Amino acid sequence: MRQDDTAALKAVIRDVPDFPKPGIVFKDITPLLGDAAAFGLAMEMMAEMCADLAVEQVVAIESRGFIFGGALAVRLGAGFVPVRKPGKLPWRRVTRTYDLEYGTDSVEMHQDALRPDARALVVDDVIATGGTARAVSHLVEQLGARVVAHAFLVELSFLDGRRQLEGYDVRSLLRF
Repeated sequence: MRQDDTAALKAVIRDVPDFPKPGIVFKDITPLLGDAAAFGLAMEMMAEMCADLAVEQVVAIESRGFIFGGALAVRLGAGFVPVRKPGKLPWRRVTRTYDLEYGTDSVEMHQDALRPDARALVVDDVIATGGTARAVSHLVEQLGARVVAHAFLVELSFLDGRRQLEGYDVRSLLRF
């Protein structure tokens, strides 16, 4: 990766203290998205980061993962598969429930979204604790496809989300 470009992208990500609750510093990517040059650079660098994977499908996690997943799918010549919260997809679905710090959550995708043995890239904007990405990996594998890697714009390294994705190729453009 180009260090100057990485620094330029980090410079447009805003820290928001005490959001969504006191003591948390939220990494706000909306300034990056609103800057055409920065967003274009981020997509160019993410595509370069994943160019060696021979991806057939980009599986993107709701909602900001759709922004990066859609653009990345086009750049990689791959199809796009949305993963959503329950009740948002209109067709037959597969669901995966996973644990949160307090409670559970679920993700869904269409049961015919991936063909068996498809090479899938799981994409999201941020990897924090890794639980959602892990659940999505299980959905991909439940459909018989193969997770070739996970790609994230931002990795919050101090939360150690990579541990949840042990055994998978995890790629992140920016680390905090």
